[in-house]
Amino acid sequence: MTNLERHPAETVCGPGDPDGIGRVQVLTPRDVPLGGIRAMTVRRTLPQRARSFIGAWCFLDHYGPDDVSVTGGMVVPPHPHTGLATVSWLFSGQIEHRDSLGTHALVRPGELNLMTAGRGIVHSEYSTPGTTVLHGAQLWVALPDADRDTAPAFAHHAPAPHALPGATVRVFLGSLAGVASPVPWFTPLLGAELVLDPDARLTLDVDPGFEHGVLLDAGDVAVAGTVGRPGELLYVAPGESTLTLAAGSTGARVLLLGGTPLGERIVMWWNFVGRSHEDVVAARAAWQGGIGEEADRVAAAPGRFPPVPDDPHAPLRAPVLPPIRLVPRS
Repeated sequence: MTNLERHPAETVCGPGDPDGIGRVQVLTPRDVPLGGIRAMTVRRTLPQRARSFIGAWCFLDHYGPDDVSVTGGMVVPPHPHTGLATVSWLFSGQIEHRDSLGTHALVRPGELNLMTAGRGIVHSEYSTPGTTVLHGAQLWVALPDADRDTAPAFAHHAPAPHALPGATVRVFLGSLAGVASPVPWFTPLLGAELVLDPDARLTLDVDPGFEHGVLLDAGDVAVAGTVGRPGELLYVAPGESTLTLAAGSTGARVLLLGGTPLGERIVMWWNFVGRSHEDVVAARAAWQGGIGEEADRVAAAPGRFPPVPDDPHAPLRAPVLPPIRLVPRS
């Protein structure tokens, strides 16, 4: 999925997040409209000024439940990515995915689609005609610097639900509660959906070297005693060997994310992740040259962004870069 903001900000994300936040930090989302007037609005909790990463997770959009007869659903024509992987996770509806590797797949509720961009990939996403309610999350994972020019790839995994005391878990990346995903990644990472029964209290053994985030989709949940509301992301710093989730009277559904701190600074603009302003400029120029915008045609790596086979829509043009050079913030 692309970032369809018309004026995306260049963001430097780094390990210098604020200290002294207490055991749990509550991150509130901001609403971001994707596209025009009749378009989806997402709730974005990463990145923000208070926090750039959770492990290598660097971007989190949470959307729905949306009536597609009102919003028009998801219509995202071919667009590029570099230096990251996209993780698509649905609670309801279906999305059709195509990419420049020739992949043609459906994103279904409770199933992982992980697309590794590496040095460059192009893909499109459309909600299917049978979808009436679209509800899910789109997440990005930053590739470490040593691997950010890796070959693009696509992986699909349908994790089986596993019963825990008062909860059900689907582990789509990493391992949790004795359940492991077979999908590999470049850094230690965790991604899981947890559905908690009403008034359930669940204590999980977790890796103390990980930082963790709990995205609340439905219901109220207390994380290590701090109560969060739907849409919020609750951050827990490294050092904890257990994590306790307590659901309210209606139960809850959450995404649990985690990983070892990335420890690197990245530059993120539109759909590109690099390590410098020059990385972003070169990626944009390669994309715009590839779709024939003469004013932007420059010497670029040939074949970096191949076309998406059989896609009926014209590729998206990149937004205009801001007229100033990125100034990193701490």
